[in-house]
Amino acid sequence: MSIIAIIPARSGSKGVPGKNINLLSGFPLIAYSIAVARLVPKISRIIVSTDSQEYADIANKYGAETPFIRPSEISGDKSSDLDFMLHAIKWFKENEGKVPTYFMHLRPTTPIREPDILNNAINEIINAKEATSLRSGHSAQESPFKWFLKDEQGYFKGLRDDLTPEKVNLPRQVFPQVYVPDGYVDIIKSDCVIESNTLHGNRMKVFESPFCTEIDTLDDFKYLEYQLTQTKPTIFKWLKENY
Repeated sequence: MSIIAIIPARSGSKGVPGKNINLLSGFPLIAYSIAVARLVPKISRIIVSTDSQEYADIANKYGAETPFIRPSEISGDKSSDLDFMLHAIKWFKENEGKVPTYFMHLRPTTPIREPDILNNAINEIINAKEATSLRSGHSAQESPFKWFLKDEQGYFKGLRDDLTPEKVNLPRQVFPQVYVPDGYVDIIKSDCVIESNTLHGNRMKVFESPFCTEIDTLDDFKYLEYQLTQTKPTIFKWLKENY
């Protein structure tokens, strides 16, 4: 069994140009995902999939491998996670003759993670033999079952046929627990991707993660900088001590 961390970092962000290498409290955003992977003992290698040599050089500085430059045709706004994963799997097959058992997919835009939590995620998918993948999600603060639609005449329409205006006013504890998918961690089984041409297959294990801030705007950078000064997470301390 082998587990490789893979970090996608394309260079064409439009909302925040150069987002994946933009500085967060003195370190490129991508450095946080590389560093946390280095602190998880079961991860044997860290690969950054990027279309930019500049990004590759920065990734190398912080301890990641960049054995290939991702083609531009799968590095655009509309390119999918499946695109870069299939590209990586093909590279491993053609250049190393085998692919890792698992890929731990770490998005740079979720920079604050704890190594112990990633280790727990690995243990969960290893122990769930029937799982085709694992994806993190945090508990929704408000149940979407309390939301409603508007029909063509402008009247209430519940998200389920059994939901009436009265039922959606019930306490949230009455409704099933819902999880919001986030970027804390995904773990992909290579065999599943190859056989089904999907990332997650039909048995995706749900991993309950803590709430995490995902970066999409400059304001998110500012908020996370404040959060780092207040909480001083393991990964931030490690970066300051080693870089």
